[in-house]
Amino acid sequence: MTKPGRRPRGHPDVSPWPFVGMAGMACAFFLYAASGLVAPWWAVVALLVVWVLLFVVACAWWSLHPRWVPGLAVAAVLFWFAVVTAGGAFLDWNA
Repeated sequence: MTKPGRRPRGHPDVSPWPFVGMAGMACAFFLYAASGLVAPWWAVVALLVVWVLLFVVACAWWSLHPRWVPGLAVAAVLFWFAVVTAGGAFLDWNA
């Protein structure tokens, strides 16, 4: 039995950052999936392929670089914003 406030040996600390990052990736998914409101179908498919690739990277970084996963989620949202903004400005995507 261990004393209160102490962790038993052999149990590493669990970092909250990958969980935060995956929550951010879930938020980014909804942005990517809802892009069909302003983008053509082929752009939505391309955006979802990019999101899946970013999700695979986030899963790989879960244990290797747990503090990088939230940054990847932020990068995913910024990438989505840049693509949708550029598509609206240069390719005349609109709602």
